[in-house]
Amino acid sequence: MAQSLERHNNKAEKKEELVEKLVFVNRVAKTVKGGRTMSFAALVVVGDQKGRIGFGSGKAAEVPEAIVKATNEAKKNLVRIPLREGRTLHHDISGRFGAGKVVLRTAPAGTGVIAGGPMRAVFEVLGVQDVVAKSLGSNNPYNMIKATMVALRSINSPRMVAAKRGKKVGDIVSRRENTSNAKLDKEEA
Repeated sequence: MAQSLERHNNKAEKKEELVEKLVFVNRVAKTVKGGRTMSFAALVVVGDQKGRIGFGSGKAAEVPEAIVKATNEAKKNLVRIPLREGRTLHHDISGRFGAGKVVLRTAPAGTGVIAGGPMRAVFEVLGVQDVVAKSLGSNNPYNMIKATMVALRSINSPRMVAAKRGKKVGDIVSRRENTSNAKLDKEEA
């Protein structure tokens, strides 16, 4: 009995630390023989502001029900994204989904979140504090969020790259700094 209570308490704590953000609500009308039936579609992003994020969409006859469905789907689809210093991305990246294309760039400390609409919500629940982002092509919130997620999933941290190459993180990071210093030396000469 005590174990089941502890398990229940742990689940409640995990749910409390997630931040939910409603991105978009759409009213949908279906024409039937007797007239029109209205329903609502909701798009929600959920994250722990420490590198975990998920998104979901839900449809229902009422807005609150649609939001609950979308939130539950978002919680099922949580993924971990590696962040540099817990505040920005490791490298510049672009993502594409359908006609939506996004470009995400790292930023120095103090820059803030420079992103529009749905992407801003994604970065806020993800815990990114410094990023510059631009959406190109479609401004459909569904495609923008999916393109952003495609980009975020393809980020490689130095630890991941080192594991793939069979090297130490220090070798990869120091090599990058040495090559950038060598380029600067060549430009000055």
